[in-house]
Amino acid sequence: MPQAPDVALGEAVCAALRGQVSKLGLSIGDEPVWAEATFEEAVDPFSQEVSVVAYWRGKARFGKATFFPDGRVFAEYQVLLVHPDKADSYVDSVQIWGRPQQLRGEALIVEYAK
Repeated sequence: MPQAPDVALGEAVCAALRGQVSKLGLSIGDEPVWAEATFEEAVDPFSQEVSVVAYWRGKARFGKATFFPDGRVFAEYQVLLVHPDKADSYVDSVQIWGRPQQLRGEALIVEYAK
């Protein structure tokens, strides 16, 4: 079993994902919950570097966070809620990336099929 990232880092990633949702005026409650993540190792096919990947699955939403050996993080988490300002769109997911001290992020907004 791979070594899980530091709890404080995991909690910061979860908070950053929730923060991206909050910026839109939406809420996904306390999701994702760091203590509910499962972990796997992933080997980059080019560099052969081993990253630790956290997954949240089995509930209403799916999420994934990759912790790279150089300290970078990339995470995405499903939102699946109607966009508060665009009736023809919904928020599919949010993403964050960067180093723990300076995580950036954005939301993936999708228009309903017409």
